[in-house]
Amino acid sequence: MTFQIPDDPGLRDKVAIVAGGGAVGDGIGNGRAASILLANAGTRVLVVDADLALAERTVAMIREAGGTAEAHSGDLTKPAECKRMVEAAVDRWGRLDFLDNNIGISSKGTVVDEPQETWQRMMQVNVEVMFLTAKHAIPAMKQTAGRGAIVNISSISALRPRGLTIYTTTKAAVIGLTQAMAVDHGRDGIRVNCVAPGPVYTPMVYARGNGMSVEARDARRKASTLGVEGTGWDIGHAVRFLMSDHARYITGQVLVVDGGVTLQAPERESRNE
Repeated sequence: MTFQIPDDPGLRDKVAIVAGGGAVGDGIGNGRAASILLANAGTRVLVVDADLALAERTVAMIREAGGTAEAHSGDLTKPAECKRMVEAAVDRWGRLDFLDNNIGISSKGTVVDEPQETWQRMMQVNVEVMFLTAKHAIPAMKQTAGRGAIVNISSISALRPRGLTIYTTTKAAVIGLTQAMAVDHGRDGIRVNCVAPGPVYTPMVYARGNGMSVEARDARRKASTLGVEGTGWDIGHAVRFLMSDHARYITGQVLVVDGGVTLQAPERESRNE
């Protein structure tokens, strides 16, 4: 697999951590796409996933295209594992410039339907993990690079609630965390932004059970103002842009990547975006 992608300003010879950079098989999820695109722009990438084999497949794809990457696994709900992840990147390449927080899980239902355990787990994985990774990444960026960029992955569910109450709440919290971090660390030269994906067809979607029917995928496509289906590459390109010097004057912002879905009248759906 070969990718002919021109360099982006400020990306060559930098170091990035992509948390949640694995994907099932050769599928292109949001984190894998970001990892590949950053590596092909000259960034050295630590691909992190709870399943080491999935991270290793991403690394293999990057190396096949001539990029530089290493695989790393760990449970990022544990502070010590977040610290170890950051140390692995700095020990390997001597610096840390970028962090892509791409880890998240989903759930369906209202506050009446969902048990407290689901609330606690969702808040831990979708919000606390970003808090913990940033807690260890920001000092490393300041010390080794003197600047940096963080991209947190939210969802349009945070902007248009539609029946995924806990998921919506966690993704809204990601936006609040992003904006607060942007204010806190702007003077340190660290930009913090957020990408809010719409319906994208990724391994997280089609690896569940029998995946999605042709009809369901077509309905998602038609929900887009553009009439096109989103993919992990669309999110990866947004992440790479926000980390590049093209975005040097952008911080604390939410970049919606949804094909115009949020411009349409909201529908009562139970579909994770």
